[in-house]
Amino acid sequence: MAEHRTKVLILGSGPAGCTAAIYAARASLSPILVHGMQPGGQLTITTDVENYPGFAEVIQGPWLMEQMTAQAEHVGTTIITDLIVEVDLSRRPFVAIGDSGDRYVADTLVVATGAQARWLGLDTEKKFQGFGVSACATCDGFFFRGKEVAVIGGGNTAVEEALYLTNHASKVTLIHRRGELRAEKILQKRLFAHPKIEVIWDHVVDAVLGTEAPLGVTGLRLAHAATGAKRELAIDGLFVAIGHTPNTDLFRGKLDMDAEGYLIAKPGSTRTNVPGVFACGDVADKIYRQAVTAAGTGCMAALDAEKFIGHTELPQADAAE
Repeated sequence: MAEHRTKVLILGSGPAGCTAAIYAARASLSPILVHGMQPGGQLTITTDVENYPGFAEVIQGPWLMEQMTAQAEHVGTTIITDLIVEVDLSRRPFVAIGDSGDRYVADTLVVATGAQARWLGLDTEKKFQGFGVSACATCDGFFFRGKEVAVIGGGNTAVEEALYLTNHASKVTLIHRRGELRAEKILQKRLFAHPKIEVIWDHVVDAVLGTEAPLGVTGLRLAHAATGAKRELAIDGLFVAIGHTPNTDLFRGKLDMDAEGYLIAKPGSTRTNVPGVFACGDVADKIYRQAVTAAGTGCMAALDAEKFIGHTELPQADAAE
């Protein structure tokens, strides 16, 4: 077991965490970044990326995260593969314990642990993720221009995704396991009035259908929620919109969060309710959830941490530990 000391400890290695690391390192703060459960974040399971600024051609999500990680290291970030399982935010310096047993002592903490899309849990769904199955219409809708797609879900997110996809797809089918939607009435009114959208009620996805070479979605096998009767639906893409889960269990009872578990940052900043702890990326963003917005708030977190360090001195007793 080892002890690591740093001015800035960053948890999470997606676009938010890597950008925070780049800015903190360039400010000579010698940050430590701990990879966490999914090194590189959600972009590592994203194939084609066409909406990240600076690239005229389509790039691959894993490659983009490799570049961000390499840049963070190049400018002076120490990157450690570990999973933080415990944090003490009751006083500074903060202490985090890794699954490895290592101890991390930090003047400031940047939380960039992200959020995970909720999936249906089907083997066929997982097989086609990135090859016709997506959890982000804003990210991937452009790839389905003139094609037929389906959206799974019945809340605001599902309805908003379905409406957004009409800008690209020739037809959008919303599939819901119940006989009515949970979405706000104004969104439902827009959905039902849209000529490109059809709703299939009381059905669940039994399997995602597709081809092997090239790997791609061709349809769905649906099951009636009450009778179990099967039917098939021909589509080119599937968007799962049943919500996201922020990776914040570690901070329950320690940082303020909303009813869904997203960390709450003070407006116009990344500051949490604990001085010296900053939240950036999808862990605090349930609206935009884009790589570029995550990177932007990662920059903000590093600048906020730098300012905090410059204006705050550790109590002598703590600093001497």
